[in-house]
Amino acid sequence: MRSRPFRIASAIVLALAIVSPAVVVFAVVWNTPSVAQPASVPADTEPMRSLPAPDVQQVALPPGAINVYANTMSGVVPCPLCELPPRVYVPNSKAGTVDVIDPRTFAVIDHFGVGYIPHHIAPAWDMSALYVDNEGSSSLTVIDIHTGRPSGQTINIPFPYNLYFTPDGKKAIDVVERLQRIEFRDPNNGWSLLGSVGIPWPGADHLDFSADGSYLMISTEYSGVVAKVDTVNMRLVGYVNVGGLPIDVRLSPDGTVFYVTNQGRMGVSVVDPVAMREIQFIPTGRGAHGLQVSRDTKSLYVSNRLEGSFSVIDFATRQVVAKWYIPGGGSPDMLQLNPDGTQLWASGRYHRTVYVMNTATGELLARIPVGAEDHGLTYFPNVGLHSLGHNGVYR
Repeated sequence: MRSRPFRIASAIVLALAIVSPAVVVFAVVWNTPSVAQPASVPADTEPMRSLPAPDVQQVALPPGAINVYANTMSGVVPCPLCELPPRVYVPNSKAGTVDVIDPRTFAVIDHFGVGYIPHHIAPAWDMSALYVDNEGSSSLTVIDIHTGRPSGQTINIPFPYNLYFTPDGKKAIDVVERLQRIEFRDPNNGWSLLGSVGIPWPGADHLDFSADGSYLMISTEYSGVVAKVDTVNMRLVGYVNVGGLPIDVRLSPDGTVFYVTNQGRMGVSVVDPVAMREIQFIPTGRGAHGLQVSRDTKSLYVSNRLEGSFSVIDFATRQVVAKWYIPGGGSPDMLQLNPDGTQLWASGRYHRTVYVMNTATGELLARIPVGAEDHGLTYFPNVGLHSLGHNGVYR
C-alpha cells in the first residue's frame, strides 16, 4: 500500500496534468490582442508554398444553424428574371468597353462603349439593373437588363472601383480606392450620400458582409490589412494584418469566418472576424485572386492569376481538394458561376480572354476573345433572392 505522502504527490501531478492545458489556452487567449496592430508590410519574398496532395473525395458540410448561400443552391433563376436570355457581361478596363457573351454559344454578340476604366459590373440589389463601375469617369453606366445595352442613364459617384449593396438593400457602398474611403449611399433616393468611412490603408477594393449585414470586412490590397466596418453606424471598428496583398473576400456558408485571397502570399487567409486574427492560411497558387462559392456551397473556387490555374477548397476541411490548369496558361481574375453551377467563368485580365471551366472535370470548355484587360464580368440573370453587388455575389 502506497504511503499517504505518495498519494498526495500523485494527486498533485495528476491535477497539474489536467489543468495545465487549460492554463496554457487561457494564457494564449488572454494575451492575444482582439485587433492586430498595424505594421509596415515588407515586400513579399516568400517562395511558392507546396500544395498538399489532392483529395478528391466529397466531404459534406456538417449540419449548421444557417447557410448564408441557401437561396443560391437551387440552380434555378427566379421568375420573372427566368424569362431573360442568359448573358455574360464583360468590362474591359483598358478599352473602356463592355463585351456581351451568349453563354449558350460562347460567342460575343454585342459590344459597346462605357466610361473610362470600367472594373466590375454589379447587379442591383433587386436585380432590376446592372451597373458598370467606371472608375476613371466617376460614374456608373446603367445597363437595361431587358435589352442588354446601356439605358442612357448615368449615375455620378466618385471613382467607383467597386460597388456593393448591404444585405437589406438600404445602402449602396461605393469603394473609392483612389481616395482611401468607402461611401454609403442611398440607391433608393437619388444615390444621396449617407456617410463616408476613411480606410487608412492603401488599396481598399473588395469586401463581403457578415451574415446579418451588421458589418463588412474589406481588403486593402497594398498594405496587407483587412479592415472591419460597422455598416449600421458607418464607422471603422477594427482591422487585422494578414500581410502580402489581400484581394477578394468571401464569407463562409456558416457565417463564422471570412476567406481572403492573398496574391502576395499565394493562398487564402481564413480570418476570424470576432477575434480579428488569421486562424489559418491555405496555400493555393501564385497570384491567388478571385473567389466563388460553389452551387452546393461545399466548395470555394480560387483563381490563381499569376500561374493560370484554379484551386478548389473544401469548406469542411479547409483544404485544397483539386487544382485545374488552363492549357497554355492564362490570367484568371474575377469569377462567376452559371445558374446550375456546372460552369466556372473567369475573366483573363492580361490575355483579353474569358475562360470557361467545367466544374465536374476541371477541363477548359471555352476560351473567348474579348477586349483589353477584361476584369469583373457578371453572369446574368442568376440564382439568389438578392445581389450584394461586386460582379454578382448573391444571397
